[in-house]
Amino acid sequence: MNYRHAFHAGNFADVIKHIVLARILAYLGRKDAAYRVLDTHAGAGLYDLGGEEAQRTGEWESGVGALMDVALPAEVEALIAPWREAVAAVNPGGGLAHYPGSPLVAARLARPQDRLLFCETVAGVREALGAAVKGDGRAKVLPTDGWQALAAYLPPKERRGLVLIDPPFEEGGEFHRLAEALIGAHRRWEGGVLVAWYPIKDIRAVDAFRREVTRAGIPKTLRIEFDLAETRQADRLSGAGLVVVNPPFTLAEEMRTVLQAIGPHLATDGRGRSRIGWLMPER
Repeated sequence: MNYRHAFHAGNFADVIKHIVLARILAYLGRKDAAYRVLDTHAGAGLYDLGGEEAQRTGEWESGVGALMDVALPAEVEALIAPWREAVAAVNPGGGLAHYPGSPLVAARLARPQDRLLFCETVAGVREALGAAVKGDGRAKVLPTDGWQALAAYLPPKERRGLVLIDPPFEEGGEFHRLAEALIGAHRRWEGGVLVAWYPIKDIRAVDAFRREVTRAGIPKTLRIEFDLAETRQADRLSGAGLVVVNPPFTLAEEMRTVLQAIGPHLATDGRGRSRIGWLMPER
């Protein structure tokens, strides 16, 4: 499948991915020590929801758009507040004209001592990303292939931080490549928080990916998945998932709380289905 960021910015998968990202970074920010973020497939950083790509799919309307005016329980609002603040920051006049990609979510939460590396190989997209983070001395935009960056930039000198692997799934075999990348990144940086995103469309490919990661025996590997409906539809994007290595100890329960509250607003059947559990628990 083709999962180019601009067409899907702000959809249900982006919302869940970025809430998870924000929760992890909020947790890392509890300690004064600096952390590093490596985003391997960063995209443009900022997306115009009135632009041609976003308007062609309209997916943001049932994603971030579905949550903008929803009053959620106070506990849930507290958990998603960092994500809401990142969205508000790119809409200074109010409303919802733009949506932040993962680089701007990370930049919103990073502190002066933290460092951000964003990889993007597509020239026009990379230029847009550079413009989105221009003037931010903490951030570097690299023309490096994201898969290669995992070998080149891990482990970081800060020894704390997060890697986000979020490929566009434009080529065959990307699930296997994603599993290999996650396993290799853990081998290089056992203490890092590693986040791998994937679409749920080809169920057999998703199952094979999970089995490959599980067989690697990486301790503290959490799965977070959300389906748009309780019954999946074959050959259509029916959900999305994240595998998180070394998640904050609070993340699993936080996301159960969040998805229970926001899932019905994102789902196509008014219910949806979430699955959160350990592929491999702590040893």
